[in-house]
Amino acid sequence: MKRSCYCGEVTVEHIGKNLILQGWVHRWRDHGGVIFVDLRDREGIVQVVFSPEVSEEIHKEAGKLRPEYVIEIEGKVRRRPEGTENPNLKTGEVELEVHRLKVLNTSKVPPFKMDEEEISENVRLTYRYLDLRRPAMQEKLILRHKVAQAIREYLNGEGFLEIETPMLTKSTPEGARDYLVPSRVNPGCFYALPQSPQLFKQIFMIAGYDRYYQIVRCFRDEDLRADRQPEFTQVDLEMAFVEREDVMAVTEGIVRTAFKVVGIELPDPFPVMSYQEAMLKYGIDRPDTRFGMLIQDLTDNFKNSQFQVFQDVISSGGVVRGFKLEGDRSLSRKDWDVLTATAQEFGAGGLIWANVKEGGKLQSPIAKMLSEAEIEGWLGAFGAKEGDQLLLVADTEAKAAEVLGRLRLHIAKENGLMDPNKYEALWVVDFPLLEWDDETQRYVAVHHPFTAPMDEDVPLLDSDPLKVRAKAYDVVLNGQEIGGGSVRIHDQNLQSKIFSLLKLTEEEAKVKFGFLLDALSFGAPPHGGLALGFDRMVAILTQSESIRDVIPFPKTQKAVCLMTNAPTPVDEKQLRELYLKVTLPKKRG
Repeated sequence: MKRSCYCGEVTVEHIGKNLILQGWVHRWRDHGGVIFVDLRDREGIVQVVFSPEVSEEIHKEAGKLRPEYVIEIEGKVRRRPEGTENPNLKTGEVELEVHRLKVLNTSKVPPFKMDEEEISENVRLTYRYLDLRRPAMQEKLILRHKVAQAIREYLNGEGFLEIETPMLTKSTPEGARDYLVPSRVNPGCFYALPQSPQLFKQIFMIAGYDRYYQIVRCFRDEDLRADRQPEFTQVDLEMAFVEREDVMAVTEGIVRTAFKVVGIELPDPFPVMSYQEAMLKYGIDRPDTRFGMLIQDLTDNFKNSQFQVFQDVISSGGVVRGFKLEGDRSLSRKDWDVLTATAQEFGAGGLIWANVKEGGKLQSPIAKMLSEAEIEGWLGAFGAKEGDQLLLVADTEAKAAEVLGRLRLHIAKENGLMDPNKYEALWVVDFPLLEWDDETQRYVAVHHPFTAPMDEDVPLLDSDPLKVRAKAYDVVLNGQEIGGGSVRIHDQNLQSKIFSLLKLTEEEAKVKFGFLLDALSFGAPPHGGLALGFDRMVAILTQSESIRDVIPFPKTQKAVCLMTNAPTPVDEKQLRELYLKVTLPKKRG
């Protein structure tokens, strides 16, 4: 029989109509001889009623139903008796009186209930086919689909073309480790699964397809955490004949479109913050602006201090920075000891703290070592008042930023300052183009080696490369980087110069990127693009703690699929066909 509609679509408009529904038994209960079943499918739940007055035989069969049985029913829709309505359900005003029942399949007792909330993640991932039945998971994946569709419609309307790029491509290990795929027909050679379509989308621009996008799978063999997976999805786009503001405007449109799906309006335009400001005020290049506690630099205030710690740090080129906790949280010495230990876990040598008492007096282990002018400057910098708490870190600029940035987030989380229903988006721009890697004793690209430098900074490539700013931009939402991109280098000579700074020889550059360098010599237009982390964005939209909750079949932190047990060894025949031999690490002991 053909289904009339989904279970979750039955409403008062269907009263008096005969419907055929199919789905899973969500709950079963017997109330004084009348059996009630909550029937579930992907769109929701509807209550169906089996009465012996309608059919003794069907009522008897309904008594054998159990959770997760798959059934088909036919019945008449009626209004629920007064006082029994369920306002929490879209179908809560109606029920079906069943006059035909067919059991399509039975089920073993599942390892968890479909409405259970506290389920071990390992159990959920092992029985992912059951976990995906849960309404909470279905809502997230259906929303994922709706967001993807909305983004496609938006980009199509902006004149973009959706074009696929290869899944088997060339290994260019400049960022994370590649996933390699051996070639059977080319012994000893390997493809790589793409970490991103970066080079191909630049080729599209050179080829004249001036607006490209793709909702694409990418792969990175890197250590995993809550917002990382070995395979992930990104909204990838590239545009020709543009400046960075053009790419940023389109990206804002994508993000606003995605959030409108759940009725959230984001600002137009997004605020813009420099990398330097982000690191100074927030200690991190993806600032969470939902709460205060901005970091202040007090190095000048303490430059003549007699306090030995300040003297030593400032004289060696370090900084003194800190932030304020507003309001009387009554932090005890024990509380500060715990916070100091946390700061030390983050890499600090220690933590300097003070409680502001009545009349601007400081309760602090170093209060007696500071002059009145230093204390007044410290209080004035923060606009501190009675009941506030102050903390400082004295260290190198990089270490102070890192420690204070992490402490700020730690304290905000501990004190419930990260409102999950508040959404703050912004751009971070003017990143450094290069950074120095002590281990390899060479410059490395902060983003990737195809990022263009700011025009006015190009002369610094010869004299002071670390001062060169990139035409790069990251979009940040609630302290998470949800996307990043840049204007690309479209001049072959400049691209070769960057490769040289990265200590890539001409031969190495030709082997790894020869096709791109050749393409750049055939009339490459100015172009730029960006990639948005689609999984991260959907996780934020659904207030999920991990992107594993918005990916149908994710891997664990050890990159294992618990449902299929992948990865697994393969047999010798397959290895011989690929001209491979496996060498396992020796077991210790």
